[in-house]
Amino acid sequence: MADGYSETVMTHVERPRNRGVIENPDGAGIERNPVCGDLLTLTIRVADGRIAEARQEVKGCTGSVAASSILTEMVTGATLEAAAAITAQGIVDALDGLPPHRLHSAALAASALRKALAFYRAKQE
Repeated sequence: MADGYSETVMTHVERPRNRGVIENPDGAGIERNPVCGDLLTLTIRVADGRIAEARQEVKGCTGSVAASSILTEMVTGATLEAAAAITAQGIVDALDGLPPHRLHSAALAASALRKALAFYRAKQE
């Protein structure tokens, strides 16, 4: 583990998944950590009650890059209900852990997901 980061974290940092932003997304969540300045934009496309596509654009630390990347893999193909059940701890677990001083990264990703899902629900009403 480099600097306390798991191999899973380092894989996502070296090759972040689903980078970019979906044009005209069905849902979007933007979250900033006011303490460290990390910024995540998460966009989703929904089809048949599932997240068909998820993209992330993040400016932040190693933990935030990895958490954002793995989150897109976790939600792609998931039902809206399953995606809504994803927690910061679930993201940490999927990454095989994060150092204590980087746990905010998983919280950032989970919060952006909640905002993207709320955006989607609001558009449906």
